[in-house]
Amino acid sequence: MASSSITTGTIGFPRIGPNREMKKALESYWKKQLSLDELLKVNDQTEKDAWQLQSKAGISKVGLDGTLYDQVLDWIFALGLAPARFAKLSGYDLYFAMARGTEGAVALDMSKFFDTNYHYMVPEFSESSQPKPDFESYLNKVKRGQEIIGKESAIPIIIGPNTLVGLSKKEGVSRSDMVKRLLPAYSQVLKELKSLGVPEVQIHEPILTIADAASLESDFATTFAEFEKSGLYINLVTYYDDIGAAYPWTVKLPVQAISLDFLGVPGSAVASKTLDLVEKHGFPSEKRLGAGVVDGRSVWSDGIVPAALVASLHKKGIKNISVQSSVSLQHLPYDKELEKNVEASIAGRLSFATQKLHEIVKAAKDAPTLKEDQIKAGLPDVGNPVSDIEKSKFSRSAKFADRITQQIKTHAFPTSSIGSFPQTPAIRRARLAHKKGQLSDADYEKEVNEYMTYAIKEQERIGVDVLVHGEPERSDMVEYFGQRMEGFVFTEHGWVQSYGSRYVRPPIIHGDVSRPHAMTTKEFQYAQSLTQKPVKGMLTGPVTILNWSFPRKDITRQAQAFQLALAIREEVGDLEKAGCKVIQVDEPALREGLPLKQDRWESYLEWAVDSFRLSTAVAQPHTQIVTHLCYSDFQDILKAIDNLDADVLTIENSRSGNEMIVALAKYGYKKDVGPGVYDVHSPVVPSVEFMVEKLQSYMDSKILNSKSEHIWVNPDCGLKTRDWKEVIPSLENMVKAAATMRAQVGASA
Repeated sequence: MASSSITTGTIGFPRIGPNREMKKALESYWKKQLSLDELLKVNDQTEKDAWQLQSKAGISKVGLDGTLYDQVLDWIFALGLAPARFAKLSGYDLYFAMARGTEGAVALDMSKFFDTNYHYMVPEFSESSQPKPDFESYLNKVKRGQEIIGKESAIPIIIGPNTLVGLSKKEGVSRSDMVKRLLPAYSQVLKELKSLGVPEVQIHEPILTIADAASLESDFATTFAEFEKSGLYINLVTYYDDIGAAYPWTVKLPVQAISLDFLGVPGSAVASKTLDLVEKHGFPSEKRLGAGVVDGRSVWSDGIVPAALVASLHKKGIKNISVQSSVSLQHLPYDKELEKNVEASIAGRLSFATQKLHEIVKAAKDAPTLKEDQIKAGLPDVGNPVSDIEKSKFSRSAKFADRITQQIKTHAFPTSSIGSFPQTPAIRRARLAHKKGQLSDADYEKEVNEYMTYAIKEQERIGVDVLVHGEPERSDMVEYFGQRMEGFVFTEHGWVQSYGSRYVRPPIIHGDVSRPHAMTTKEFQYAQSLTQKPVKGMLTGPVTILNWSFPRKDITRQAQAFQLALAIREEVGDLEKAGCKVIQVDEPALREGLPLKQDRWESYLEWAVDSFRLSTAVAQPHTQIVTHLCYSDFQDILKAIDNLDADVLTIENSRSGNEMIVALAKYGYKKDVGPGVYDVHSPVVPSVEFMVEKLQSYMDSKILNSKSEHIWVNPDCGLKTRDWKEVIPSLENMVKAAATMRAQVGASA
């Protein structure tokens, strides 16, 4: 292979710091233990360390990633597009109020970012929305990047207007009109960047990967015709999938570089079609191709695949190539070298964000040397060994109408919560001490039991109907189960940002999954022994465990989901035998696994729903199966949700209004529902009146024909991130709100 212009670049990197510096700083700031200046210093240092790390690894063009909370929120803030309810606030008080809410102003809605487990703050645009930009903070960040790694290497990142608007809630304004309103502000920041002497700018437009991206041609043409006037070298960056039917016109836009994802979702039955699109339509010789060939979603080393893909592209006549990750590396843990206890045979195959930098550099170096047979052998492939499972295992033994008459009896507006209670410093210390061998099994169990005793007694005092044990033994809803199954490996420092200061440590699936012993029955039995009221058994569903883990790449996601489902199925059976009458199997990540192209949904939803049913269908008719969905838009997969065949569906609702409730009512959903009545991510204690109003709105929606005994009252989500001083008054007010509504319904009956 002849020599060519093969360079390297990054389009995003973990913003959290190698030791979670940003989480600690943010939470200290919110507790008023750290000043704003101190918080910003930590942020600046975290960004500096990340940029220098990338530069020293040999990356020639470093994307200047970094955020205090969320990159979408950053652009809402910089563009001056805060909703009117925040009008009295300014500066970082405004920034964090949009993220977390404040007295009298509910936070922006939060939703999953495309098909990832990262959550973004949802922009809100209306007829009156007009940008009032202030780019000072953003431009200072660019200047710092230039000082730290040099002007030629420091590449600004901008969330493009089409993506910002595409991810938003819009009322009284069309997508195209809102994009046009934003263009003067974007042109302003591009002009400022030009004056700083930046060599190029990345405009991130992942909205191009969605199903209807082809319909955006006119908006993109208008956008980039305006941007062309800046005179800047523009790299249009897309990721999370191929851009499908939008490819032919996207490559003709007036930009100097286009970055594409060549890999898609690890283990997906339908691979990214980017390579096919390039082969079919070609790629403009005058443009640079950003080849996303190093897997930014997978912790496994890519081996020869990146170099083989680059070599294949060169054979197609593409000479100017920048080797990059397929998506931002923010979705990976920071550095494998921080892990000291992973088995060597597994650790040798792992590659975290820091290691991916070296894979990028290596692919650029190796691609010119590959021979034809190496290129062919190196292109990605995946197997699908799904074993036969009896069809009867996917269905409950009785229909819902027959089951519900045998399950727990409830009055109007029954109350419960979603599962977790505050992860107090004391329980965290006990869990860590036990993990380090500094606390005996007996002493740790005593700590956990004392926590559960407090949680159960408080719920009884408040008057909650169906109780939870609070999950003090769990650091994470996925990690906990993975640690009790075969086929998983765990990290100590493998943290990934979910949103803001909320980080998760996804397990890594490295082999076939099975459950050697019961995982939750001991805690359930203790909690249930404290009360006559039903206590939920709390499980995480197979699709969520898969989507919130780093999966294998040698077999499909479906095969892995079925293995997980069989393990959860055994646990459901054991909980039932232990006397559990209500078992919750959470699937908050159901929707985020959807392919971005709608024509690929059917196959995913079929095996995802089958996985849930396989895990729960073992339950007898008298056992109530609950599931929980949150922080995604589920309105377009209502049939799949119905097909889960759960007896109770609890959903996030407080931030997003009643869209899901209205959609369920219109669909004719007939099973019990529990829409969240307050936002667990806000420190604000909701008033009784606020929650009464929410409950009345559910009745007004005519969901379940307004049969109040089938409308559950619960928070939006788990309460692990809150303090008891917030949780207890919130639950007290929630129970009072349910009682108020109960009295009103009784009075009107």
